[in-house]
Amino acid sequence: MVHRHTFEALDRSMNDIFGSQGIIDSEMLFGGKVVVFGGDFRQILSVIPNASRQDIVNASLSSSYIWEKCKVIRLTKNMRLTVDNQASDIEQTRIFANWILDLGEGKVGSVNDGEAIIDIPDDLLIIDSTNPISALIDFVYPSILVNVKNSSYFQERAILAPKHEVVQEINDRLLSLFPGDEKEYLSSDSLCESEHLHEQFDETLYSPDVLNGLKLSGFTA
Repeated sequence: MVHRHTFEALDRSMNDIFGSQGIIDSEMLFGGKVVVFGGDFRQILSVIPNASRQDIVNASLSSSYIWEKCKVIRLTKNMRLTVDNQASDIEQTRIFANWILDLGEGKVGSVNDGEAIIDIPDDLLIIDSTNPISALIDFVYPSILVNVKNSSYFQERAILAPKHEVVQEINDRLLSLFPGDEKEYLSSDSLCESEHLHEQFDETLYSPDVLNGLKLSGFTA
């Protein structure tokens, strides 16, 4: 997601620093230091407001002079899908992992010229079209009230959403399932200095964005 100009600026800065000491070849990158990049060009690219497709592709690292000197190491095994899996789930996991890989490689669906129609397996779809969010919650959190005090129940489950407003809607639906009165806890946008804790206390070091960045909702039985 990082614009290639960021990497190129770092390369020039490091070459200036180490080149001034006469210990670096001008053809080497990053002052001769080893730099490891991690990413996937099949996922989110650089976000450039009002840019064309060409502008976005041109902003990626693969369009930089740095890319020609990079050694590409490809990771082909999805390790996340193999963690804590039971033997009975290995085959199902393998099929899903291969489908995800084919999806990323553009091997699933129609010809992709920027837009493509993809057939998603039925077991991954929400069939209920009238109330899909409720159906999703029931699938991910079955018997949620029975397991409300079971921490491992919630640690093993999560719902991902593309937009904040969708996250808010799902949270509101989930919170409405719990009995009891709702209580809202607001954070503070100012600091209360502890007595004699810091002799030189500088309030400007603490941004209001950090202090007032959290808003919690809870319920009491």
